[in-house]
Amino acid sequence: MRVLFTARAEAHLDVIYAYIARQAGEARADAFVQRIIDYCAGFAIFPERGTCRDDLVPGLRTIGFERSVTIAFLIVPDTVLIEGVYYGGQNYESAPIFGGS
Repeated sequence: MRVLFTARAEAHLDVIYAYIARQAGEARADAFVQRIIDYCAGFAIFPERGTCRDDLVPGLRTIGFERSVTIAFLIVPDTVLIEGVYYGGQNYESAPIFGGS
């Protein structure tokens, strides 16, 4: 199984990086974003974890990371698609992809 980040999820990582870099420096931002990426890479071995959120999108799953990030992903044949990486309590449920405005 492979793990792919959608363009949306990559943009989310860029925003998280920029925010943390401003607050705590580039080294901490690099390390934090890399930990998120490494964590997501683990879905290749055991993808069916987290909370199933069929109420938002059929097959959508979410999982927390380090108590400050919510990762939203789909499992499709041979691939885990990381759909979004939401930081600091962002309301991912209202994102347009999940039926919000």
